[in-house]
Amino acid sequence: MIAPVGGRGPAPRERRPPALLVALFAVVLAVAARADEDDRATATHRFDDVGYWKKVFDDPKRDAWQKPAELVAALQIPAGATVADLGAGTGYFARYLSQAVGPNGAVLAVEVEPSLIAYLRDRAEREHLANVTPLFASLDNPRLPPASTDLILIADTYHHLDHRRAYLPLLIRALRPGGRIAVVDWKPGKLREGPEPSHKLAAEKVIAEMSDAGLALVGRPDILPYHYVLIFHTETRSNGESAK
Repeated sequence: MIAPVGGRGPAPRERRPPALLVALFAVVLAVAARADEDDRATATHRFDDVGYWKKVFDDPKRDAWQKPAELVAALQIPAGATVADLGAGTGYFARYLSQAVGPNGAVLAVEVEPSLIAYLRDRAEREHLANVTPLFASLDNPRLPPASTDLILIADTYHHLDHRRAYLPLLIRALRPGGRIAVVDWKPGKLREGPEPSHKLAAEKVIAEMSDAGLALVGRPDILPYHYVLIFHTETRSNGESAK
């Protein structure tokens, strides 16, 4: 028998992972990929054209279904509070929030578009809203100071937030003890008003994401025809489905 070159024995067979193990690994990767995409924004268009969005956001007909006075009243904002209007747009809610917090309170009108920040400042000056301050945020960071706000209002904006698992803790950090977050977004399906159905997020998904972030649903006032209203608290843990 002739010895192999170099005195070594036969090369061992290459070990390959079982096909089932490979398939399971592929499934895990696919699930992880879907999870990474699960908190992405469903609408990503720009809002830099102030002239266009002013006509949309400040359309007088909007009051009939957005009911800003009734909505702000339902939030039970105490005088002297600090409220952040996340995704303030052209300042549709500014006057109502300004009146709710009063002269000793503050409204932080948070936006990511420079043109909207300038418009919000001009509007506050024009309408003599001395307690309204525009705040220039980043897409991935609201730029709210820690423990600075009593309520964060997210109206018609939650579905625009990208990578919400990373974003929500930044909002929670900005809340004072006992602070709240109110999400007002579109009910599912094709409606007379609002975006196309594919841009909407179900209320149950919002509740689940907030719960994962450590917030509890404490209020769900049914006051708007095209929107759900969800109010979350930083300290009280409860079953979101049973909150009214």
